[in-house]
Amino acid sequence: MQNQEIIKIIENLKGRRGYEEKKASKLGFTSLYAYFEDKILKEKKALEDRKKELEEINSERDIKIKKEEKKSCSCC
Repeated sequence: MQNQEIIKIIENLKGRRGYEEKKASKLGFTSLYAYFEDKILKEKKALEDRKKELEEINSERDIKIKKEEKKSCSCC
């Protein structure tokens, strides 16, 4: 099954198609489709990783804020 998004990307390359084909073959991909498929998967994974990282930072910040709220006096 072919992804329509990838097919549209390949159709819209126009003058850059030769460049992208050379780059794909240099990286060891058998086709331009496989190259763009891998590229899109990497972008999605990077986006998910960034999202997880932001969630971790937010949860750590929330924990720190809750600890500060529990203090009843300025000496502690």
